[in-house]
Amino acid sequence: MGLLDKLKAGLTKTRNVLTKNLDNLVFGKRVLDQALFDELEELMISADMGPQFTYDLIEDVKQRVKRNELQDASQIKKILQERMIAILQQMEKPLNIPKNQPFVIMAVGVNGSGKTTTIGKLSNSLHNEGHDILLVAADTFRAAAIEQLEVWGNRVGVPVIKQKMNADPAAVVFDAVGKIKAGFNGVAIVDTAGRLHTRTNLMEELKKVKRVISRELPGAPHEILLVLDATTGQNAVMQAKMFKEDIGVTGIVLTKLDGTSKGGVVVRIAGELGLPVRFIGVGEGLDDLRIFDSKDFTAALLD
Repeated sequence: MGLLDKLKAGLTKTRNVLTKNLDNLVFGKRVLDQALFDELEELMISADMGPQFTYDLIEDVKQRVKRNELQDASQIKKILQERMIAILQQMEKPLNIPKNQPFVIMAVGVNGSGKTTTIGKLSNSLHNEGHDILLVAADTFRAAAIEQLEVWGNRVGVPVIKQKMNADPAAVVFDAVGKIKAGFNGVAIVDTAGRLHTRTNLMEELKKVKRVISRELPGAPHEILLVLDATTGQNAVMQAKMFKEDIGVTGIVLTKLDGTSKGGVVVRIAGELGLPVRFIGVGEGLDDLRIFDSKDFTAALLD
């Protein structure tokens, strides 16, 4: 299966909500009137495109109608596609990781977002590209998180730095930085805790981990990657705002796009937060973590 086909398959649910409904909406010679705009608005919101994007899109369509540039409701799809690409292209910044020098990625996100799995898949693809990898188990509050990371380490064939459960996450990170200072010249990926119900504790803890890394290795962490579960739609946007403000997230991974009809949330995150989407997850397989490409993404949704 080609990349685009795989992406299309992964985005089936969003595609069904968006494209089928959009095609039904503009089918035949629909009059471009307020009733159509109201239905279009409802459709965009249900795909989690967000109020701002929806408003701008409908305003754009109305202006074009006024200027007689739109004769036909079916042209709305093209305008939607253009606007989506315009927003998403700005957020299309693949992670640039230099070879043979230390690069620290701190992975953050709430429990259940697919963080540890994402770290595993990312370490696999970077390892295949020829990077040395070091996994760091700094989520010390869940025994399962440490074990899961070890399983990935074994599967990919890369070392894991860990301590016992409930150890201080900053101490685990300190150990890892020691390895880097001793000559490790690859990518260190740090798994962190994600218990949201104690937000202040969690954020203080993540800040501490970040401080230890920065103090011991000036310039690091080089990337703070926020892993978001696309199935949570609007909640993902709220989480992104929070992590961006508190921790200074530099990039996003959107997981579980294959399990949701809310794939439009990518547009919302890009438009409202201005954070680059580095990767998207479109399936369970090892190679289902994909570098985000705006044209492929919109094509998979709308073509």
